[in-house]
Amino acid sequence: MEQKYNPFDNVLRVVDNAAKLLGYQESDYAAVKYPERELKVAIPMVMDDGKVRVFEGFRIQHSTSRGPAKGGIRYHKNVNQDEVKALSAWMTFKCAVVNIPYGGGKGGIIVDPNELSDHEMHELTRRYTAAIAPLIGPEQDIPAPDVGTNGQVMAWIMDSYSSLKGHSVLSCVTGKPIGLGGILGRSDATGRGVMLTAKNLLRKLGKPVQGTKVAIQGMGNVGSVTAKLLDREGMKVVAVSDVSGGIYKESGLNIPAILAFLAENHKNLLKDYNEDGITRISNEQLLELDVDMLIPAALENQINGMNANKIMAPVIVEAANGPITLEADEILAKKGTVVVPDILSNAGGVVVSYFEWVQNIQALCWSEERVNTELENIMNEAFENVWDITKEKDTTLRTGAYLIAVKRVVDAQKGRGLYS
Repeated sequence: MEQKYNPFDNVLRVVDNAAKLLGYQESDYAAVKYPERELKVAIPMVMDDGKVRVFEGFRIQHSTSRGPAKGGIRYHKNVNQDEVKALSAWMTFKCAVVNIPYGGGKGGIIVDPNELSDHEMHELTRRYTAAIAPLIGPEQDIPAPDVGTNGQVMAWIMDSYSSLKGHSVLSCVTGKPIGLGGILGRSDATGRGVMLTAKNLLRKLGKPVQGTKVAIQGMGNVGSVTAKLLDREGMKVVAVSDVSGGIYKESGLNIPAILAFLAENHKNLLKDYNEDGITRISNEQLLELDVDMLIPAALENQINGMNANKIMAPVIVEAANGPITLEADEILAKKGTVVVPDILSNAGGVVVSYFEWVQNIQALCWSEERVNTELENIMNEAFENVWDITKEKDTTLRTGAYLIAVKRVVDAQKGRGLYS
């Protein structure tokens, strides 16, 4: 019987490996292996039809050693506590690898947001905010958008939290609309970070950017922005997919037209998109295409022990959190596939969230040019650091990223000291 995939176990195994290479004893990093706080809440709500439903939600803080917890809130029907634990831990190491002063946190509600009306989304968000309010705040834990949530949801959270405090607290969340303390460039930040990482990798490998054939799994915010920016850089996006399936065109897809179609109505799906010369494919087939670069930008556990040997792309840049299992990672490494880990490649979102938080605290507004310039500087420096230690230790980019991140978190914990 196949063992159920637990993403948090995946995280622990990678951390153990990095700690061993760093020469740590178990006692040196034991605290890193456990979330600091786990909150599980029940959210009763009167639905539009008058019936009462009770939703289950979570907020987990993995670490606050390097600063306030930071991480998104996910509305998805498959959310569970182990997933949220893993996502919160990934946030800890993501913030550490790009060296911004945050720890890691994450939240979620078990719900399919597509089944809720706008009114129900509003009410669910406000009740969830009240339930997790004791844990969050600008100096404790700063939520942000994730799968199934957006800037409007963040605005509701900010207003609900502010109502509880009796005054506006713009800095309690990031990813807000511009008029409510948001920052220019935030909506594109994660995808921009993926684009910068892809270019950095091609440069290191001595490969041209122009004409590089790319397949992108997932056309949510991250995948669509990544597609847009890679297309602008001259790469050839030959395949994209969403929950309804994928499309492929060997000569390259018309990315602006696809993005315009998806933007017409938030319910538009790729299964209804038409373009001359396209072939309909499944999400699974997209992952196995013969392309120069594969970018999984959907959910975790997409490349695993069952399909890793079928992956033909020589380069993978993780845009989603945890899209490759540890078993698959080992298979890909043996094949010589170069994988840029999520904690590096998709860190652009949290970097610009950090800028938004700083902007709110200082009551200043940054230009989009400054945001993008500062983001590029941080992403480039983080990539160089990971590349250098990877070559020095003769290991994978994932292990290299965790060598940097785990050391920074452990050093912070040691500096603070344990007390009894």
